[in-house]
Formats: sequence, C-alpha cells, structure tokens
Amino acid sequence: MEKTFQIYYTSDTHGHVFPVNYASNSPENAGLLNLAAQVEKDGNTLVLDGGDALQGTPLTQYYLEHREEWPIHPVAAAFNAMGLDYFTLGNHDFNFGYEALREYLEAMDGMCLCTNVEDLGGQLRIRPWAVHTLDNGLRIGITGVVTDFVNIWEQPQNLERIRVTDAFQAARATCAALREQCDVCVCIYHGGFEEELETGRVLSDSGENLACKIARELDFDLLLTGHQHMAVEGVNLSGTYAAQPPANAGQLLHMVGQWDGAKSRFQSTLIPVGGAHPAEPYQSLLPLENAVQNWLDQPIGELDRTIPPEGKLEAALYGSQVAALFNQVQLTETGADFSCTSLGNDPVGLASPVTMRGVTAAYLFANTLVVLEVTEEVLRQTLERCAAYFTLVDGQPQISEEFLLPKVEHYNYDFYAGLSYTFDLRRPVGSRVIRLAKLDGSPLGGGTFRLCTSNYRATGTGGYEILRECPVLWRGGTEMPDLTARYIQAHSPMPQLHNVEMRVIW
Repeated sequence: MEKTFQIYYTSDTHGHVFPVNYASNSPENAGLLNLAAQVEKDGNTLVLDGGDALQGTPLTQYYLEHREEWPIHPVAAAFNAMGLDYFTLGNHDFNFGYEALREYLEAMDGMCLCTNVEDLGGQLRIRPWAVHTLDNGLRIGITGVVTDFVNIWEQPQNLERIRVTDAFQAARATCAALREQCDVCVCIYHGGFEEELETGRVLSDSGENLACKIARELDFDLLLTGHQHMAVEGVNLSGTYAAQPPANAGQLLHMVGQWDGAKSRFQSTLIPVGGAHPAEPYQSLLPLENAVQNWLDQPIGELDRTIPPEGKLEAALYGSQVAALFNQVQLTETGADFSCTSLGNDPVGLASPVTMRGVTAAYLFANTLVVLEVTEEVLRQTLERCAAYFTLVDGQPQISEEFLLPKVEHYNYDFYAGLSYTFDLRRPVGSRVIRLAKLDGSPLGGGTFRLCTSNYRATGTGGYEILRECPVLWRGGTEMPDLTARYIQAHSPMPQLHNVEMRVIW
C-alpha cells in the first residue's frame, strides 16, 4: 500500500527572522516568522532545516552580544513556531563559540542531527541520526552532515570543545547504519553541488561541496542540501532526489513523497514566503526587534562625502572607497604593513551621517582580524587570484564565471591597501600582475611583511590557499563592524581615503 508524506525544508536562513530589510529599514518578503505561516503540519509531515541560521542579520548580531538581557532566542523561537522537527548545523553556526551554540540547541524544540560533529564538552544537544515514525507507519531515517571545511574556516577557540570529522566518511557510515532501520533514508547536508547539474562539469574538487559524490556513492533516497545559496527545486542524481532552497528565508521548499513498499518518489516546489506571520512569537520578539532598530539608527560619525553604492565590476576595476575604509580600520587596529579586505555580494555604499545600520549593511560578516607574516611572493600569488576575477569578452572586462558559478562569490575578490600594483588582463590567468610595489612606488625589497586580513581569508579559503601556510603573528577578538564604528567615531568627519594605488589595463 502506497504511503504519502510531506517535508518542509529551509536552509541558510542567516538570521532572517522578521520580514525586514535591515539595510534599508523597509519590509521585505522574507523571514522565518512568515515562513512559519506557510507550514501545514500533520502526523505525516516533517519540518527540516539545513543550518546557517545564527549569522547574517543585525538582529542575530545584537542578540548574541546582549543575549543575557533577552529571555527568548529569536532564531529558536521562530523555528519552534514552524514546528521544526530536525535540523543540522551550518559552518556559520560555530562562529559564536561553544556556549552560544549550546544555548541555541537547548532553546530548540527540534533535534539537531549532525553525524560528523563530536561534542568534546559533553553539553551539546546533538545526535548523529534519528528514525522518525510517521502516523502512517512509515519510518523516515534522517541524518545531518556539515561541510568539514569548518575546520579550515573557524577560529580555533570556537572548536576547542568540538571535533568536526570527515563529512563524506561520516555520511557513509551513518547511511549504512540507517538503511537497516528505515524505509526512507534522508540526509540533510550543509554543503552543495560540486558539479554543474545540467552538464556534470566539475566546478570544484576541493571537498567543500560533495553533494554529487554523496548522491552517486551513497544510498540516500533524499539529499537536502544548502550552503551554496542557490535554488534547486528538485533534481535526480544517480537515483537520489536532491534539492536546495535559496538563502535568507525568502522561500520554503515543500516536498511530497510517496513510498510504494520498495522505493520512494518525490516532487518538490519552492513556496514564496508570503505576507502573514503568527501572532506568537512575533509579539514576544518585538521588543528585541525594536531594540535592534534603535541601535541601528544611532549616529556614530560623519563622512566628508557620501559613498554611493559601488557596482561589483566597477569597484574591482577602479577601487572601492568602502573597501578602503575597512582596510584603513585594519591597518590602524593592527599596525600591519599591508591590508586586504573583501565586500559582500551586493553593491554597497555608506551614507553620512553614518549609523550602525550603514556599517552593518556594508560589512556583513562576523569576521575578526588576523595578521600574517608574508613575503613578496605570497602577495604576488594572492593578487594573481584577485586578477582571476576578470575575464575579457570582446576585449572588455567582465566578471569570470569562476566567481559566479555554482555560487556567487564576489566576496572572494580582495581589495588591498598599502600597495601599488597593476593587473594586465590581456595576459593569461596566473601571470597578470605586472607591477607590485609599496604605496610610494618603491620596491618591496625582499624580506617579510605583516599582512592584515580577516580570520576567514587567513584560512586560505576562496582560492587563497597560500595564506593558510603563512605564520600567524597576531589574532584579534573584536568583530569588524564594531572596529569600524569605533574608527569612524574617532576620525569624524572622515575624509576620502587613498591607501592603495591600483590599475587594471586591458
């Protein structure tokens, strides 16, 4: 007898609880609270999430810095309102340390499943897998896996009581154990597709994303992915049905499954967020939301002129005043010789007077600073990676597909300060840096230098593997939005900055 069930799935919601765009302080069709209103749950329904829920908006940033003042965890409250049953962790969920993660897991009604996370501290509410029996008797086996690149990206102190093991090996062992106990086997994987889904072309062999390998080599019926922030409504991969919702709680993946006693079939669709939300926990969380809005609107300083939103290609070709500001903050904070920073995927500027809203909209990440010991050759190689951001189409510069597919990664183009350099896009990738000197034009002259970068980039991610091998001279603990606010307060009104000399020719 055929048995039918349904699954609602979110992933990479990144702190989007309320239907609010914090950068513009305007309503938007997004947020876990509004997604909760779309869920119609019965005894044959599961609600699942793929992680990366704690980082990404001023709401979660403010809450995590003031959580002793607020009795309700906003992300947990929103997921509880959705009726979340099981979820896994994303790489960003480790960003705030062991205690913040423990408090989040304790506030959740649903169970965290993450088979490649070992809790050395013994206080995290995490299990490797679960078998959930629906009202119709169908046994759904579920596990969760997070990309093991957490070990590369995360600050060491945040993993002192946590061990993240090999994602694929853990998934394989768990799949074998689950198959004997369930009818339908589900993997929630905080990772994405390493191949182009239409053609099978390999996009990355780094191991960060392994969804195609998991589908091809393991016996899961359903693979729910994330991490890449791309909408995959549903695709069959080597007999495994796979899907992925887009990021930031703008859509909900709804899936209907049928099991005929031997195998399962799936159909899925992406549901828009909608305009309604439940009265609770909306009302209970509203005081926290109001406190966040008041904090965001506090003036912190002035610029001598407004920085308009900077297009991604134009900023990479001609320089960015926003990036120059962040680099100056980094140089001032650390006394490093050189600095590099990146910007988010969307064009950003900075209005005057400057508010925390403007700063957090311009600098989206919970990054701290690291100073590395580098040589001229290291700098040259990292700049060659930056130069690979461009391609020439009919003789004109465009953004390379390498930074656009399968995931948009403008944040992997770095802007430098303290250097003078030139890219020649007519030359092959890897040999485009034709001039590299100090800011005054003098040669670097050998020896070693101090380069300040983010803790994210210092791990070598984004194609900057050489930085991973560089000695660490210093680590900071204050996040960049806070450092930037302090710098603007101290230097208001802030003039335009000229801390780099860069040129791109084609």
